[in-house]
Amino acid sequence: MTTWFISDLHLSPARPDMTALFQRFLQEQASHSEALYILGDLFDAWIGDDDTSDFAATVQGALRQLTNTGVPVYFIAGNRDFLIGRRFSETTGVQVLPEPSVINLYGQPTLILHGDTLCTEDVSYQRFRKVIRHRWVKKFLLALPLKLRMRIATKLRASSKTQKPLSEAQLQIMDADEHAVREAFVYHDVQRMIHGHTHRPKVHHHRLPNGEMAERIVLGDWYTQGSFLKVTAVESQLITTPLNNDS
Repeated sequence: MTTWFISDLHLSPARPDMTALFQRFLQEQASHSEALYILGDLFDAWIGDDDTSDFAATVQGALRQLTNTGVPVYFIAGNRDFLIGRRFSETTGVQVLPEPSVINLYGQPTLILHGDTLCTEDVSYQRFRKVIRHRWVKKFLLALPLKLRMRIATKLRASSKTQKPLSEAQLQIMDADEHAVREAFVYHDVQRMIHGHTHRPKVHHHRLPNGEMAERIVLGDWYTQGSFLKVTAVESQLITTPLNNDS
């Protein structure tokens, strides 16, 4: 059997091509799998489970079709969709997991998370994250009128499109910190970790304080292609799929 992992799709009404690719993936690959894990930033901006847009209904409907077949789908919130809640779970059948979580992946304990908590060098972001994820702040945001939240989301998407390309130094600060990664391995007593957020798909190997080696798999984003991690009992494989690939 196969278990799939994806993250950083950043689905939005402005990218129907990515939504279509996601739907094809659910129908053609995920539907024949043992489980699907979505490790955050499924959406470019999720404004609340009361979103009544056609776009929100399309994505939720695609997920419900998959879970109705008996394939379990698990979700860990990212920095773009941390407002996903119980109603979304009930509508889609997706199980929301706490971050981080340790799962038994074909006999190997595996730590899964979005990945932004590993980027400890980005001090300003970590401060912002602590505030925006506070339960009272989330409650305040969800209490805002839906139309206002929709306007805020539109502005955030427009802002992200106009940002200048990041320098290598900026990218380095925003990447996972080696010390934080090792601490996570040791604290959770695992030798495999899977996360997204950094948009730098790669398999890393880390030597732990006890001398043992650990594997960290970073998922890719969906800006110009589909990016997946396929895991079986014998191997794991990072896969990319071009937008024009209908197979």
